Amino acid sequence: MKLYNFFRSSAAFRVRIALNLKGVEYERIAKVFAKNEHRAADYLALNPQGLIPALEVNGDVISQSLAIIEYLNDAYPQPPLLPTEPLARAHVRSMALAIACDIHPLNNLRVLNYLRQRLGQNEDGVNTWYRHWVSEGFRGLEQQVARYSSEQRYCFGDSLSLADVCLVPQMYNARRFDTDLTPFPKLVAISTHLESLSAFAAAKPEAQPDAK
Repeated sequence: MKLYNFFRSSAAFRVRIALNLKGVEYERIAKVFAKNEHRAADYLALNPQGLIPALEVNGDVISQSLAIIEYLNDAYPQPPLLPTEPLARAHVRSMALAIACDIHPLNNLRVLNYLRQRLGQNEDGVNTWYRHWVSEGFRGLEQQVARYSSEQRYCFGDSLSLADVCLVPQMYNARRFDTDLTPFPKLVAISTHLESLSAFAAAKPEAQPDAK
């Protein structure tokens, strides 16, 4: 199993967490964004989307982090990252998608670079954009975890889920961009607990071989 990876990619961060939780051995293949290695012809032949991450399994390549994680959850059932009850599964997916589909795409590196390079925004403008959209997304998520988290250790109930796998990388980036997190004490408490777990700590960007 091969993970096409960039140490600072929050989508790759999610997949690394899931691989660690599942105890799956894998090879990391770094793609350096600054060198556009994720847009090189050989990588596009594997993953036509040209994005990170991608997971190669026996020569077959899966793109998109949530699709990869759901594959891992099906192929390696323990520990489960989705509840068995349909309504609970929907709530967990709702929280995960709030991060992966609403917050993350607006703050993806290619969007930030477009703001800088094509729209002429300075770093203050880019950072203001970033913090605004993180805060917008976290506002609703804070209310969801208030409703569904048992003890502010996990996003849903009292066990790990896909929502937790998505939360920690987004919280990491929120801190990196100096987002004011005081309005989101429940999310901070959950992320702090999760970050203490070995599977999450080993997946953080600075722990990766290609970290710079």
